[in-house]
Amino acid sequence: MSLSALLLAAALGLQTPDPAMPPATAVEWRTVSPDNLLVIDTSRGRILVELAPAIAPLHVERIRLLAGRGFYDGISFHRVIEGFMAQTGDPLGTGDGQSPFPDLTAEFTFRRGPEMDFVVVSAPQGQQYGFIGSLPVATQPDALMGRTADGRVHGWGVYCPGVAGMARGEANDSANSQFFLMRDAYPSLEKRYTVWGRVVSGLEVVRQIKVGEGAGGMVPAPADQMRRVRVAADLPESERPTVRVADPRTPAFRARLNQARAARGADFSICDLELPVQVEG
Repeated sequence: MSLSALLLAAALGLQTPDPAMPPATAVEWRTVSPDNLLVIDTSRGRILVELAPAIAPLHVERIRLLAGRGFYDGISFHRVIEGFMAQTGDPLGTGDGQSPFPDLTAEFTFRRGPEMDFVVVSAPQGQQYGFIGSLPVATQPDALMGRTADGRVHGWGVYCPGVAGMARGEANDSANSQFFLMRDAYPSLEKRYTVWGRVVSGLEVVRQIKVGEGAGGMVPAPADQMRRVRVAADLPESERPTVRVADPRTPAFRARLNQARAARGADFSICDLELPVQVEG
């Protein structure tokens, strides 16, 4: 059995790939645009996040702006909860800080049209679950597009492990600079906090970040830090990582998806799937 086959099976939660299945080499790869790749170098290692401008354009624009200005450099992960998430982006390190820019309008949901590259993996109870890029999303079914005024349907990001969300205060439109990276799935956040991307490499780093103590998960000093945060397009070419994500439409991936879904039965969730990734640099 090849290493690539083992890696793909592991990514889909399978113990061993069925020899009758298409080989892992049949997988096709999509290269993440440098404009949509956030490179977070931390005291624990590197985290790579694919941005989702089609889902949350205002929040992605803010992340790009702050990263380009070096705002996030040296900022700590001030609130980290085991089994939940790691939060950062506060220059004060207390949970009360933010950037000098105005708060953002919430983008808890989005409108999905037929032009969006959406790959369905399951359709329970009148909803569709799938991927837009590397981001797991849930939407109303395609059949409803013909019944809406704008020809689109309602969609939202699914808070699977690695998903990046924007922190906020009590008001919906109060997100600014603080964000969090999911250590594990947490569906109760859906349609309540804006999703703006997903970790495509470095989830193990997210899970190694120092956990807070006591109520609220606040991390005592010394906390782990983001040493440098940049969009890949802003880095010199010699320093830019190249990230390729498996295309979930290929027969090899779909076959393994079907096998995983059969194994999990009624417990199957899109959060059980991770798209295989290749990273260079």
